[in-house]
Amino acid sequence: MDRFDAMQAFARVVEAGSFTKAADTLHMSKTTVTQLVQQLEARLRVKLLNRTTRKVNVTADGAVYYERVLQLLADMDDAETSLSSAATLPRGRLRVDVPSPLASMILVPALPAFYARYPDIQIDMGVSDRIVDMIDENVDCVVRGGELTDQSLMARRVGDLPLGVFAAPSYLARVGTPVHPQDLENSHHRIVGFLWARTGKPVPYAMRKHLESLQIKGRYALAVDDGNAYLAAGLAGLGVLWLPTYMSQAFVDRGELVPLFEDWSLDPMPLYVAFPPNRHISLKLRVFIEWVAELMAVHAPVSGR
Repeated sequence: MDRFDAMQAFARVVEAGSFTKAADTLHMSKTTVTQLVQQLEARLRVKLLNRTTRKVNVTADGAVYYERVLQLLADMDDAETSLSSAATLPRGRLRVDVPSPLASMILVPALPAFYARYPDIQIDMGVSDRIVDMIDENVDCVVRGGELTDQSLMARRVGDLPLGVFAAPSYLARVGTPVHPQDLENSHHRIVGFLWARTGKPVPYAMRKHLESLQIKGRYALAVDDGNAYLAAGLAGLGVLWLPTYMSQAFVDRGELVPLFEDWSLDPMPLYVAFPPNRHISLKLRVFIEWVAELMAVHAPVSGR
């Protein structure tokens, strides 16, 4: 029995709550993972897991051992990366999930420079705006806009995205240009709805001008749950959009989007990198987070508060 493999398998079963899911994330067969955990229990002469047909639960002894295993695995990772070559060249597979517009417009175009610095890191990038179960799916980190609602996660604020309101010329030619944000509540105007993953519903947008403050909900003919589709709907003239500057600027420059209500202000959207609290922050994850923070310092730095 390889004790490292056995400890790693045990930790993943605890985190995933399933031998099958643990096997998938470790790229092993379920039989192999089961045998490794059984061999570990036999060596320790302790029952680590309670198995039922529906779920796997950690025993009291297993919970204590799990915490020690996490520290041991972290120490082993630190020992490897303390070597001069490993310290300068982090390596291994990194699983991340990022919003689709951020991936296509900022992160992916900048990856050649990242790989020039870190050629031995392999990134598996999920591109979505959905809620990701980082433990269940064995994801190392997610990049997300908006305030985080899951207080169990560790997170670093890496940017503040300035927001604006925009519409395509075709929409304005057809419906007319709204003068006041409240005009968007009128029956003939439409917004493009964005379905936030945590609620599954569009949310009102807060806007301020001097002492006047209001929340605009608007009416939509189309609501989507993906940032690229949201932008495409606005460009097609399907309604008014609320967009971060990094998404809108090129289209404004080309005349494909028109800014609205420029004398009104909107709070910037915070951007976070979040990761599970019980995971060791490996060197490869650390350098990825720093790289994202460096990029956002150029595109949308964290505002002083």
